[in-house]
Amino acid sequence: QVQLVESGGGLVQAGGSLRLSCAASGRTFSPYVMGWFRQAPGKEREFVAAIRWSGGVTFYADSVKGRFTISRDNAKSTVYLQMSVLKPGDTAVYSCAAKDQIRLYSDNYTSAEWYDYWGQGTQVTVSS
Repeated sequence: QVQLVESGGGLVQAGGSLRLSCAASGRTFSPYVMGWFRQAPGKEREFVAAIRWSGGVTFYADSVKGRFTISRDNAKSTVYLQMSVLKPGDTAVYSCAAKDQIRLYSDNYTSAEWYDYWGQGTQVTVSS
């Protein structure tokens, strides 16, 4: 089994920045895509960003384009989410997800059900 652990969440004022980290541990695996989702109170989980492990091609939700940047460190099996110009609407629990290469049959990185592994999430709160 693969474990994902997020860190870096917290309380920040609108316009501020935070960087989230997600480290993979457990059995060795080769991710095809790692991504970030978020879920605010009373709302469904939504796609935020994803990165293809080989090559580093990135994908973003329209709501975060130009403000958030996803990146990865292959040697550390870690994915990051740099969040800037934060808004109160960004308040949510942010969760890291990974798609295992050996389980790849299609490409549907914006769907939470497509991913194989999930972290517990880290709270991000943006005050006005």
